[in-house]
Amino acid sequence: MTIHQTKNGSELTVAPEGRLDTATAPELEKTLTPALDGVTSLIFDFEKLAYISSAGLRVLLSMQKRMNQQGSMKVLHVSDVIMEIFEVTGFNEILTIE
Repeated sequence: MTIHQTKNGSELTVAPEGRLDTATAPELEKTLTPALDGVTSLIFDFEKLAYISSAGLRVLLSMQKRMNQQGSMKVLHVSDVIMEIFEVTGFNEILTIE
């Protein structure tokens, strides 16, 4: 998985590419945790994300909890495959998906 980050003031856009699974979720969390200092808007761009596992969902939940305290988080460009995973797990009720 490749992680692209773009910071614009207090807005951070994260665009993972590939699979967000047991092997790659810890890398994403390790990359994001220090990057969120001072961020009030976190945007995930899932345009090039092919798959997300429960480990990836756990990272999203962790980031959502943190952003609830310091700002907002939204997820963009969700494919039908990933949206189905969000719906089955109830994450479509937790996350702001546009």
